[in-house]
Amino acid sequence: MNSTINKKVQFIDLGSIDYKEAWDYQTKLFDEIVSLKISNRKLPIEKQEITPNYLIFCEHPHVYTLGKSGSEENLLIDAEGLKAKQATYYKINRGGDITYHGPGQIVGYPILDLDNFFTDIHKYLRLLEEGIIETLAEYGIKSGRIEGLTGVWLDHEEQVNPRKICAMGVKSSRWVTMHGFAFNINTDLDYFGNIVPCGIDDKAVTSLENELGRKLDINEVKAILKTKLAGLFEMNLFLE
Repeated sequence: MNSTINKKVQFIDLGSIDYKEAWDYQTKLFDEIVSLKISNRKLPIEKQEITPNYLIFCEHPHVYTLGKSGSEENLLIDAEGLKAKQATYYKINRGGDITYHGPGQIVGYPILDLDNFFTDIHKYLRLLEEGIIETLAEYGIKSGRIEGLTGVWLDHEEQVNPRKICAMGVKSSRWVTMHGFAFNINTDLDYFGNIVPCGIDDKAVTSLENELGRKLDINEVKAILKTKLAGLFEMNLFLE
């Protein structure tokens, strides 16, 4: 077995944090791992350093983010509208289209060296989705995937009223990941009315609160989700 494999993952809960501040923090960790991997390639295996992994949870103030493959036409309000909604807007370097982040939403940023786990982006996305699916099952909610679409959906089989409860968009380079998922817990769904979420105009968005008819303890949901992801990825989670 390769002695440089590292399944230890540092868990960090940033609480409520400005989107750009969290993006800069992600980028710093991401760049450090990529740089270490480049340096390691020049060394014999016995002298290579293990690469660290991180799982970051946070919430953001109201913000809209547009991925590299998205269209600005999917943002339905102008600068004045953003100001009125006390929201910001960023074009960012993940995949996917436009989405919303805000209070009451668990935003997850796994910054993993997939060489420590498996080198398969499709599998990576499916396991992130599975972590959400298993967490929802703890609350008695059946969820799943819709072919051709990322994220986690309710009414995914019959599709009478399919509703997205978790959006995803990631970036990877040299098998290092950043960005991640946005899981709607006690989210103000009205903010999704200002965009065409993920560029999909024929399906709705929902939240755990909306489905259960009550507010949730977001820290309880985080704890369940963290445990599910750790099991699926066989992570050894730790707090520094």
